[in-house]
Amino acid sequence: MTDISTAFLTEQQILIRDSARRVATEIIAPTAAQRDAASAWPYSELKTMAELGFLGMLIPEEYGGTGAGVLDFCLAQHEFAAVDAGLATIVHVHNFTAMTIAEHGTEEQKRRYLPAMARGESIGAFLLTEPHAGSDTAALRTAARRDGDHYVLNGAKQFISNGSEAGVGVVFAITDKTAGKRGATTFIIDPKQPGYHVTRIESKLGQHTAHTAQIALEDCRVPAENRLGDEGNGYRTAMGGLADGRIGIAFIAAGAARAALEAAIKYAGEREAYGAPIARLQGVAFDLADMAAQVDVAYQYCLYAARLRDSGVNCMKEASIAKLFASEIAEKVCSDALQIHGGYGYLTDFPVERYLRDVRICKIYEGTSHIQKLIISRNLA
Repeated sequence: MTDISTAFLTEQQILIRDSARRVATEIIAPTAAQRDAASAWPYSELKTMAELGFLGMLIPEEYGGTGAGVLDFCLAQHEFAAVDAGLATIVHVHNFTAMTIAEHGTEEQKRRYLPAMARGESIGAFLLTEPHAGSDTAALRTAARRDGDHYVLNGAKQFISNGSEAGVGVVFAITDKTAGKRGATTFIIDPKQPGYHVTRIESKLGQHTAHTAQIALEDCRVPAENRLGDEGNGYRTAMGGLADGRIGIAFIAAGAARAALEAAIKYAGEREAYGAPIARLQGVAFDLADMAAQVDVAYQYCLYAARLRDSGVNCMKEASIAKLFASEIAEKVCSDALQIHGGYGYLTDFPVERYLRDVRICKIYEGTSHIQKLIISRNLA
């Protein structure tokens, strides 16, 4: 397929994309199906990606990262997701956790945590979601009580990507129960310290290589010097991170959709029925045309949202539009690709069933489709 968007990318962005595509093809893709079947964490693949700089893309150069922009990072993610959306999710959460520390941390915090994250020696986790709250980030119950030069954290976090493998986490807890949204505070947490318990690693429909954990914080003592920003700024920090993250998830969804489209085009060109490739059948041809249109439009809007973010524009609405549209069409395109494969698409011999399973979560995490519509509607005026 012709990538017309190359004309609008800088030389550096093209190099990043092409490098990520080589890593995806040569390093990630060969082990993707086996890791999915075994729910195996990609230790070797992440090590290689760290050596090439992909785990430090959103970390400034002075702390060992590459100092890339959100668009640069998302171009790489688009390539990774095209072969393994689960691994792309690991990299997504890790990088945006690092970016949160880079944007809100003290100089000492950044020097202590970011270099190891850039090297892939410490994987990041973003501990926001709770069992009862879902997408309602204003309904947090995890409490943080000041005790001398520490805070004592108690509560439960749910659906935490990387939570069982993390070397550093950013956690959100309530320091003032009477202040509503202004009562939340952000902390940097060490998962190896007492009081951080992985109580469950979830068994999921898709993205098996991206481990998702339930975390219990039980009298978990966090040094006051690990508070990230002032007390009460947690909600603002979370919302800023989610807006950026939604653009990243949109690119993951678009990448998986592109892979499914390419698989469907290849299969339809090789599979024969009635004496000719099924791609010549009008029904199949029209389905492929619809899929191609949806994938291209989603990708172009993702590029637009990422460019707005890198330009410093408030793009809360555009980030939600990108995630909403890309995740919705990704599920449809992956489903249509499976349908074009017929019975073979339902087998694990072909990757389209994995693409469909992996992409389904994109309509849920970082805010469900209904939440995105709510955000969009509130930003129309």
